[in-house]
Amino acid sequence: MTIFDDFFMRALIGGLGIAISAAPLGCFIVWRRMAYFSDATAHASILGVALALAFSVSIFFGTLFAALIMGLLVMLLSKRGYANDTTLGVLAHSALAIGLVVTSLIPDVRVDLMSYLFGDILAIGKMDLVLIWVGVGFISLLMWHRWTALILSTLNPDMARADHIDPDKEQLILTIALAVLVAMGIQVVGVLLVSSLLIIPAASARVFAKTPEKMLLGTLIFACCSVGSGLWASYHFDTPTGPTIVSACAAIFALSQIISLTKSPG
Repeated sequence: MTIFDDFFMRALIGGLGIAISAAPLGCFIVWRRMAYFSDATAHASILGVALALAFSVSIFFGTLFAALIMGLLVMLLSKRGYANDTTLGVLAHSALAIGLVVTSLIPDVRVDLMSYLFGDILAIGKMDLVLIWVGVGFISLLMWHRWTALILSTLNPDMARADHIDPDKEQLILTIALAVLVAMGIQVVGVLLVSSLLIIPAASARVFAKTPEKMLLGTLIFACCSVGSGLWASYHFDTPTGPTIVSACAAIFALSQIISLTKSPG
């Protein structure tokens, strides 16, 4: 018997993979104020689930396709002068609603939507782990390769252009990485909660970080602690695992704010 035969260890290893992938993306989402963008991409994955079931393809590739299309649509419409919050609101709710309707119309298919909305991390199998960690490798290599360009285009797009860096290209790279994460995370924490792992650990780490690299490290630590403590609490108190992980994120955020208040002058 190996550690991969234990459902709890598979859940932990898979959850840590999502946390590691979410950490750098979460930093850029917080820096760029893209929280609604990540929500819209996550909501679109329900449409991806419906398409995957309708055409009998992998859920991963269905959600990846839908998330990519959502990200590209948002980028295209924002360039045409539409306000980002309006665009995201229209697309996110439309994709979620259409996905739910299409799923209900697929014949001879019974779908547990709760597992896609809130995740089922304890049901992760060995092949799921392989898929998750391939995604971890892809996102990690992409972030390592484009880190400096992403930072510069985030802080000062005009300076980035002067340094021959295309901010639109960097936005596309973030969109691709986010789509991969959403496709990975839908089975771990679900559509409605995947954004929490992106935003809350990064928001917690921002209080203490003075450099982008320190914020990345803090986000990584907080995200991994949230997954570990959430799984432990869910196991011992028999609570829903995905929401318990996000509750752990929220507890860490609250603690970070308390510590920040105690350290602030006056």
